[in-house]
Amino acid sequence: MTENPLTADIVLEKAIALAQKSTWQSFSLLELALLLDCSLTDIKRFYRSKDDMAEVLFTRADDTMLNLTSTEKYQNLKDDDKLLECIMVWFESLAPYKPLIRQILAYKLELGHFHLQAHGVTRISRTVQWFIEASDRKSTGYQSIIDEVAVTSVYLASFSTFLFDNSEQHANTRTLLKSLLKKINCGHQLFFNSAVIKPVTTRRYDSTETE
Repeated sequence: MTENPLTADIVLEKAIALAQKSTWQSFSLLELALLLDCSLTDIKRFYRSKDDMAEVLFTRADDTMLNLTSTEKYQNLKDDDKLLECIMVWFESLAPYKPLIRQILAYKLELGHFHLQAHGVTRISRTVQWFIEASDRKSTGYQSIIDEVAVTSVYLASFSTFLFDNSEQHANTRTLLKSLLKKINCGHQLFFNSAVIKPVTTRRYDSTETE
């Protein structure tokens, strides 16, 4: 066994290298163990499965996005621009791994991988919650539910574009994302400020009234 200390980052780095030489689905954890000169038990100390490794890539994107919020440049943005930057920074952190991310998502969506798909839904929800928190979108009640659904839809639509976007600095993704966010922000204003939403009143029944 190797005398060099094994870390989660080293294991993930070598797993990515193997996947890039073949595919995410085809490389095995046994191959990874041989490459690292360690046992499968050693790998299991850090990752229970390849899906755990994929999860770290998305967690890193979350962290990169959240770190953005502490910068002065971000804090000086208009409220409507904060969500745009949050999502774009999240995308751009994954840019070096785009072919790999496509393979990971394709693997998750295969028939029979219900547990991976369920995990994926949880991951999407968690990331969207961080987007909302980081961009300080203030809403309550039904408005918060509608906003979360809208942000999720925009995020997924722009993510699918990003994964195949070869434009400089992902300009096409940014343009699409900006357009979609403008639509949901305008939609919120129209919906919640219009006369469509009114308090529901009930008429008290008066026993003296005649039919």
